[in-house]
Amino acid sequence: MSAGAGPVAEPGQWWRLLRPLLFRLDAERAHGLALALAARWSRHFSGRLGASDVARTPALAVDAMGLRFPNPIGLAAGLDKDAEAVPLWQRLGFGFVEVGTVTALAQPGNPRPRLFRLPADAALVNRMGFNNAGAEAMAVRLTRLRERDLPQVPLGVNLGKSKVTPAEQAASDYQRSCALLAELADYLVVNISSPNTPGLRDLQTVEQVRVLVDAVQGPNQRLRDPRPVLLKLAPDLADADAIACAETAIDAGCAGLILTNTTIRFDGLKTATAGMTGGLSGRPLMARSTELLGHVRQALGEGPVLIGTGGIFAPEDVAAKRAAGADLVQLYTGLIYRGPGLVRRLLSESGAQQR
Repeated sequence: MSAGAGPVAEPGQWWRLLRPLLFRLDAERAHGLALALAARWSRHFSGRLGASDVARTPALAVDAMGLRFPNPIGLAAGLDKDAEAVPLWQRLGFGFVEVGTVTALAQPGNPRPRLFRLPADAALVNRMGFNNAGAEAMAVRLTRLRERDLPQVPLGVNLGKSKVTPAEQAASDYQRSCALLAELADYLVVNISSPNTPGLRDLQTVEQVRVLVDAVQGPNQRLRDPRPVLLKLAPDLADADAIACAETAIDAGCAGLILTNTTIRFDGLKTATAGMTGGLSGRPLMARSTELLGHVRQALGEGPVLIGTGGIFAPEDVAAKRAAGADLVQLYTGLIYRGPGLVRRLLSESGAQQR
């Protein structure tokens, strides 16, 4: 079906009506309600955009990893873990969409409550724990999406480790997910940076990066057209350790990196967080994630692709990420606070076009 131009089909209409209600609800309940509406919209509409849409402005297009990105602003992983609402994200103007994190095995995630808003800090704290329906279920959903000739923008699949899988078997776990999903993705992400799966961040070593990337590249390289692979790192790594992991990833055949995931550092917040655990995203992450991005770009040079994420709320944030060396950027928390019109507002500013 067509994307629909009428007011009933426009997702921006939902936000004005639903935001006051959603922000009165528990954060995860609100997320579930919004995602359910987005998924329902996506079953009936394609989300295709016309050439005159600001999100399709030729000057915004980016060529990277052998892919054409109609604009440099993407949806970060974590918002749509099971790829339920890809057409909706396309309709909002995103130049690419990353779904997941998905694991080889379906899992419920950590006990609730596990998602918290920090409005005074324009931030979220989550300890979701990769709750998702598993790689097989995502493969079914993405197959149906591809049968609809969707999306029009590059689709990334973010891979994580199943919680029940021991660390020493992590490589086979990632490999299983890759085998199921690589052909349905435009690019793949090896995520070893979430703080909410026990032991996952311990995989952020030179030795483990090599093993994991090699494992994913096994089934990936057997495809007629192997997909670009990216590594996603945490902001809490020391600069030298992050650079070492990045260099190893590139040497192992990765096309680039995503910098960064959430932080476990809660210092300097206005909101009381005593007893709260998980990963902090949003405005407080902007400075560190951008700083690390700049260090990694300086170390790697201009070749590898870097995607900057963490703390993007305004055009100047996009400009800062790109000035630090990002080819592309992603957002998540900013969308929660600023609403579905954020992407087009960012694209309408010249800062989104500057490197």
